[in-house]
Amino acid sequence: MSGVQETAAVSTPAAADVRQRPVGIDELLERVRTGYRRIEAREAHEAARTGEALLVDIRYAALRERDGLIPGALVIERNELEWRLDPQGSHRVPEATGHDLRVVVICNEGYASSLAAASLHQLGLHRATDLVGGFQAWRAEGLPVQPATH
Repeated sequence: MSGVQETAAVSTPAAADVRQRPVGIDELLERVRTGYRRIEAREAHEAARTGEALLVDIRYAALRERDGLIPGALVIERNELEWRLDPQGSHRVPEATGHDLRVVVICNEGYASSLAAASLHQLGLHRATDLVGGFQAWRAEGLPVQPATH
C-alpha cells in the first residue's frame, strides 16, 4: 500500500449515541407546527379578502379538478412551492414580494401544508402558515369555491 494508511469506518457505541433516532411523520408534524400559528378557514378567508394574506393552493391537479378552487388563491403545486415563493429566487412569482409576505398554504386536509409552511420558514418567510383542515375545512365552512376550468 505504498505507505498510505487507510482508515476503516468503525462503528462504536459512542458514534451510535451521536446519531438520532428516526422521527415519524406524526412527530415531525407536531414539531414543525410548534414553529408557527396555524390558521382556521374563516380567518384565512378574511385575511385574503382584506389583502393581508396570500392563499396558496398546493393540491395536485386531480384534487383541484374534483373539488374546485378557492377564488383568488394562487395555485402552485407542492413540488414548485419554494422556487415560486422565494423572494430572492430567479423563478419567483410576482406575488413573492418579500420575506414579510403572509402566506397561507392550503393542501387537501392540512397535513402536507404544514410541512410546506415549515419549508417556507426555512427560506425566511417567517409569516408563512397553513390552513387547519386544508381545502376540505374551507369547503365545510361554506366558504367560496369555484369549479376548476380545464
